[in-house]
Amino acid sequence: MNQNHSPLELERFLPYRLSILSNQVSQAIADEYQDQFSLAMTEWRVMAVLARFEPLSAREVAEHTAMDKVAVSRALSKLVQAGRVDRERHSEDRRRSVLHLSEEGWRIHNIVAPLAREHEKELLAALEPAEIRTLTRILDKLSPV
Repeated sequence: MNQNHSPLELERFLPYRLSILSNQVSQAIADEYQDQFSLAMTEWRVMAVLARFEPLSAREVAEHTAMDKVAVSRALSKLVQAGRVDRERHSEDRRRSVLHLSEEGWRIHNIVAPLAREHEKELLAALEPAEIRTLTRILDKLSPV
């Protein structure tokens, strides 16, 4: 090995480890709703944010999800086309769209959300209650959201 290089030890690099863990956990949940509802991970995240904070603009959805605006826009287009999200004009600013879950969106949300909660419960079962509290405090400190 050339002495002028210092490779990053990815297996010890926190952003990499968090990314891998996030992908593994998210994919485990996604496998269920993708098969059942043909719902992509980004689409589910948009639906979950709308369920929690609706009504929102597309920009606000992107802010809440910390996802790229283009990815949010694509997900929203698919969700609107599938009848899972309703898009309306803002009552005071006609240039602005307001988004919220449709009845079909809520139906799907009310099936997928308990699945997501169950996956979270299974994941956290590996930790002691004190470890869960510590993890929550650490995530709250590190998370910009």
